[in-house]
Amino acid sequence: MRELKNEYKSFLDDIEKNIKDEKDLEYIKMRFADFMDIVLKELDSISNNKEEKINQLEETQRQLDEKMQKIQQVIDNIEKDIYSDEGFDFEIVCPYCNYEFIIDMDENKKEIECPECENIIELDWSGDISDENEIEGCNGNCGSCQDCEQDEDDDM
Repeated sequence: MRELKNEYKSFLDDIEKNIKDEKDLEYIKMRFADFMDIVLKELDSISNNKEEKINQLEETQRQLDEKMQKIQQVIDNIEKDIYSDEGFDFEIVCPYCNYEFIIDMDENKKEIECPECENIIELDWSGDISDENEIEGCNGNCGSCQDCEQDEDDDM
Protein backbone atom coordinates (compact mmCIF):
# COMPACT_ATOMS: atom_id res chain seq x y z
CA MET A 1 0.00 0.00 0.00
CA ARG A 2 2.92 2.29 0.73
CA GLU A 3 4.21 1.82 -2.80
CA LEU A 4 0.79 2.77 -4.17
CA LYS A 5 0.78 6.01 -2.15
CA ASN A 6 4.29 6.86 -3.35
CA GLU A 7 3.32 6.20 -6.97
CA TYR A 8 0.18 8.36 -6.58
CA LYS A 9 2.24 11.26 -5.17
CA SER A 10 4.82 10.84 -7.94
CA PHE A 11 2.04 10.91 -10.55
CA LEU A 12 0.55 14.14 -9.14
CA ASP A 13 3.97 15.79 -8.97
CA ASP A 14 4.66 14.78 -12.56
CA ILE A 15 1.41 16.16 -13.96
CA GLU A 16 1.83 19.41 -11.99
CA LYS A 17 5.25 19.91 -13.62
CA ASN A 18 4.08 19.06 -17.13
CA ILE A 19 0.62 20.65 -17.29
CA LYS A 20 0.76 24.41 -17.14
CA ASP A 21 -2.93 25.20 -17.57
CA GLU A 22 -4.44 25.36 -14.07
CA LYS A 23 -7.91 24.33 -15.26
CA ASP A 24 -6.59 21.27 -17.13
CA LEU A 25 -4.44 20.32 -14.15
CA GLU A 26 -7.42 20.40 -11.75
CA TYR A 27 -9.52 18.39 -14.21
CA ILE A 28 -6.84 15.69 -14.53
CA LYS A 29 -6.37 15.54 -10.75
CA MET A 30 -10.13 15.20 -10.24
CA ARG A 31 -10.48 12.48 -12.90
CA PHE A 32 -7.49 10.61 -11.56
CA ALA A 33 -8.85 10.81 -7.99
CA ASP A 34 -12.21 9.44 -9.21
CA PHE A 35 -10.41 6.67 -11.06
CA MET A 36 -8.35 5.82 -7.97
CA ASP A 37 -11.52 5.73 -5.83
CA ILE A 38 -12.99 3.13 -8.22
CA VAL A 39 -9.75 1.10 -8.18
CA LEU A 40 -9.54 1.25 -4.37
CA LYS A 41 -13.21 0.25 -3.99
CA GLU A 42 -12.61 -2.70 -6.32
CA LEU A 43 -9.51 -3.73 -4.35
CA ASP A 44 -11.48 -3.38 -1.13
CA SER A 45 -14.27 -5.56 -2.59
CA ILE A 46 -11.74 -8.18 -3.68
CA SER A 47 -10.11 -8.09 -0.25
CA ASN A 48 -13.49 -8.49 1.50
CA ASN A 49 -14.42 -11.34 -0.83
CA LYS A 50 -11.13 -13.12 -0.11
CA GLU A 51 -11.57 -12.55 3.63
CA GLU A 52 -15.08 -14.03 3.45
CA LYS A 53 -13.76 -17.08 1.61
CA ILE A 54 -11.00 -17.50 4.18
CA ASN A 55 -13.58 -17.32 6.98
CA GLN A 56 -15.69 -19.95 5.20
CA LEU A 57 -12.64 -22.18 4.81
CA GLU A 58 -11.77 -21.76 8.48
CA GLU A 59 -15.34 -22.69 9.48
CA THR A 60 -15.29 -25.70 7.16
CA GLN A 61 -11.93 -26.74 8.64
CA ARG A 62 -13.33 -26.38 12.16
CA GLN A 63 -16.31 -28.59 11.23
CA LEU A 64 -14.00 -31.16 9.64
CA ASP A 65 -11.81 -31.15 12.75
CA GLU A 66 -14.89 -31.83 14.90
CA LYS A 67 -15.96 -34.68 12.61
CA MET A 68 -12.44 -36.13 12.65
CA GLN A 69 -12.41 -35.93 16.44
CA LYS A 70 -15.73 -37.83 16.60
CA ILE A 71 -14.43 -40.42 14.14
CA GLN A 72 -11.27 -40.81 16.20
CA GLN A 73 -13.36 -41.36 19.33
CA VAL A 74 -15.32 -44.08 17.54
CA ILE A 75 -12.07 -45.68 16.33
CA ASP A 76 -10.63 -45.50 19.86
CA ASN A 77 -13.74 -47.17 21.24
CA ILE A 78 -13.58 -49.89 18.58
CA GLU A 79 -9.90 -50.38 19.34
CA LYS A 80 -10.68 -50.63 23.07
CA ASP A 81 -13.36 -53.23 22.33
CA ILE A 82 -11.00 -55.27 20.18
CA TYR A 83 -7.68 -54.79 22.00
CA SER A 84 -8.67 -54.13 25.58
CA ASP A 85 -5.61 -53.75 27.83
CA GLU A 86 -7.69 -54.87 30.77
CA GLY A 87 -8.16 -58.28 29.21
CA PHE A 88 -11.39 -59.65 27.94
CA ASP A 89 -14.01 -62.03 29.16
CA PHE A 90 -13.46 -65.71 28.50
CA GLU A 91 -16.29 -68.21 28.85
CA ILE A 92 -15.46 -71.44 30.66
CA VAL A 93 -17.61 -74.57 30.68
CA CYS A 94 -16.63 -76.84 33.51
CA PRO A 95 -15.83 -80.31 32.11
CA TYR A 96 -17.00 -81.90 35.39
CA CYS A 97 -20.41 -80.29 35.97
CA ASN A 98 -21.02 -78.30 32.71
CA TYR A 99 -21.41 -75.08 34.72
CA GLU A 100 -20.75 -72.03 32.52
CA PHE A 101 -18.96 -69.03 33.97
CA ILE A 102 -16.87 -66.08 32.73
CA ILE A 103 -13.35 -65.09 33.73
CA ASP A 104 -10.92 -62.42 32.56
CA MET A 105 -8.17 -63.77 30.36
CA ASP A 106 -4.90 -63.99 32.23
CA GLU A 107 -2.19 -65.94 30.40
CA ASN A 108 -0.26 -66.31 33.66
CA LYS A 109 -3.13 -68.22 35.27
CA LYS A 110 -2.73 -71.95 34.54
CA GLU A 111 -5.77 -73.27 36.40
CA ILE A 112 -9.02 -72.12 37.96
CA GLU A 113 -11.50 -73.55 40.40
CA CYS A 114 -15.06 -74.10 39.19
CA PRO A 115 -17.35 -71.94 41.33
CA GLU A 116 -20.06 -74.63 41.18
CA CYS A 117 -18.35 -77.98 41.81
CA GLU A 118 -15.00 -76.60 43.07
CA ASN A 119 -12.98 -78.90 40.82
CA ILE A 120 -9.73 -77.52 39.41
CA ILE A 121 -9.81 -76.82 35.65
CA GLU A 122 -6.54 -76.55 33.72
CA LEU A 123 -6.33 -73.51 31.43
CA ASP A 124 -4.56 -73.50 28.08
CA TRP A 125 -4.32 -69.98 26.64
CA SER A 126 -2.37 -71.10 23.57
CA GLY A 127 -5.56 -71.69 21.60
CA ASP A 128 -4.35 -75.15 20.64
CA ILE A 129 -7.14 -77.54 21.62
CA SER A 130 -5.09 -80.68 21.18
CA ASP A 131 -3.00 -81.97 24.05
CA GLU A 132 -0.92 -85.11 24.43
CA ASN A 133 -3.96 -87.36 25.04
CA GLU A 134 -5.85 -85.99 22.05
CA ILE A 135 -2.89 -86.62 19.77
CA GLU A 136 -3.21 -90.28 20.78
CA GLY A 137 -6.96 -90.14 20.08
CA CYS A 138 -8.43 -89.56 23.56
CA ASN A 139 -9.52 -86.38 25.21
CA GLY A 140 -9.32 -87.95 28.67
CA ASN A 141 -13.05 -87.55 29.21
CA CYS A 142 -14.36 -90.76 27.68
CA GLY A 143 -17.46 -92.28 29.18
CA SER A 144 -16.55 -95.79 28.05
CA CYS A 145 -12.98 -96.17 29.30
CA GLN A 146 -10.43 -94.86 31.77
CA ASP A 147 -7.66 -94.51 29.22
CA CYS A 148 -7.41 -95.11 25.50
CA GLU A 149 -4.79 -97.83 25.69
CA GLN A 150 -7.26 -100.05 27.53
CA ASP A 151 -9.97 -99.16 24.97
CA GLU A 152 -7.61 -99.94 22.09
CA ASP A 153 -6.75 -103.33 23.68
CA ASP A 154 -10.48 -104.11 23.93
CA ASP A 155 -10.89 -103.47 20.20
CA MET A 156 -8.31 -106.15 19.36
